[in-house]
Amino acid sequence: MDVRWEEAGWERLTGRAGRRRLPVWDCTVGLVVGDDSTLLIDPGSGVREGAEVRAEAERLTGRRVTHIAFTHGHFDHVLGGSAFAGVEFFGAVGLDRLLATPTGREELRASAVRHGLDAAEAAQAVELVRAPRHLVSGEWTLELGGVQVLLANVGPAHSQHDLAVFVPGERETVFCGDLVEESGEPQAGRDAVPGQWPAALDRLLSLGGEDALYVPGHGAVVDAGFVRAQRDALAARFGVAGGPTGA
Repeated sequence: MDVRWEEAGWERLTGRAGRRRLPVWDCTVGLVVGDDSTLLIDPGSGVREGAEVRAEAERLTGRRVTHIAFTHGHFDHVLGGSAFAGVEFFGAVGLDRLLATPTGREELRASAVRHGLDAAEAAQAVELVRAPRHLVSGEWTLELGGVQVLLANVGPAHSQHDLAVFVPGERETVFCGDLVEESGEPQAGRDAVPGQWPAALDRLLSLGGEDALYVPGHGAVVDAGFVRAQRDALAARFGVAGGPTGA
């Protein structure tokens, strides 16, 4: 492991990809380093945290952050985007409406405050965060220089706008957002579509395969067996037809 990453509290996963587990909500922020560009995935929960993530990422890579991908629209994954100007934002189709409409922004602010974010910071972050300009309806290949990252719209499932990020390399890496959670039971809020969640996990498994690293929205990195077991548990929990997928 690169000592600089470890000392900064980041976990280097492959030569191109790493991540950090942020405090308070244990939300994962992902980092993919290309020869020409740098991608951050889910940059935190507010202006202050987003600014810290940006500074750390730029210190580790020696270049500015150029792209951000939101795996879904929950506050702990998107409001850190409020600290980023002059970058290209990506998200699943429909996420732009959530982040741009008064109703969507108020729901986002209220959710952040309800979960413990300071009210003034939540209001500031919602005011500053920008909706993604690049909207993924199927798949989108993002060229970062030396690495082509695949953005895949795999929802709705955990939320209305679930996006997975696949990074090829010496070991394939899949950033799953909250479609996969390791540190607790997967959470299904009002915007979840439980009946489609197992199929979304099947899609993740088809993207990464058996030997990939699967990076959950919260918790430790897992393998395909963990994702498959969570898929089967969700299918049983929500009464989804088809049953367990097996090994």
